Amino acid sequence: MRGPGDVLYNFHWIVPGEAARSAQAYAGWLGPFLTRHGIKSLINLRGANPNFGWWRYEKRICERSDVVHIDVMLDSRHLPWRQMLASLFDAFDRAPRPFLIKCSGGQDRTSFAAALYLIHRGGWTAMNEADAQFGRFPYLHFPKTHQRWLRPFLAFARDDAAGRPLADWARDTYDPARLKTWLEAHGHAGTFKGIFEKPVASKWQW
Repeated sequence: MRGPGDVLYNFHWIVPGEAARSAQAYAGWLGPFLTRHGIKSLINLRGANPNFGWWRYEKRICERSDVVHIDVMLDSRHLPWRQMLASLFDAFDRAPRPFLIKCSGGQDRTSFAAALYLIHRGGWTAMNEADAQFGRFPYLHFPKTHQRWLRPFLAFARDDAAGRPLADWARDTYDPARLKTWLEAHGHAGTFKGIFEKPVASKWQW
């Protein structure tokens, strides 16, 4: 049964007892929230941000709760570098289960990462299950103009990988310039701001 914290933090299981997704746990309830769901590790998609209070709080609570904290950086409006995706798959592979994936709102970057995890876990036959992670309901994925490349990325990855395991392709073959060309050729021009360059400091984005 979903509790008030689950609704507040947009919490959902991706794979029950194995992997979950949520928004940033503000309001000082992160510790009880992690304990309630038995979370063993937290994958933070907003990157390491020691200058922001939310990150310092998150790290502190994870240390107190014996939860492994892993920082990965994704940007919902810019196409990722290869290393950004490689770091995400590395996190999937080393995170103790069950793990929690979260960004700020748990809607866009988290939908993207959850979808990639399902394909990483189940292979390309999990495409439909992965695509469902972008649902408006219950996940509240209402992408803005420059976030609309996230969902088509799955089709690009399937085409470009040509049957190879997703993580292998992401680690040694993925090219953001090729993704850009594919998006433009498939009617998705204007769905992204460009290829990632560097994070812009913002307590909401990062």
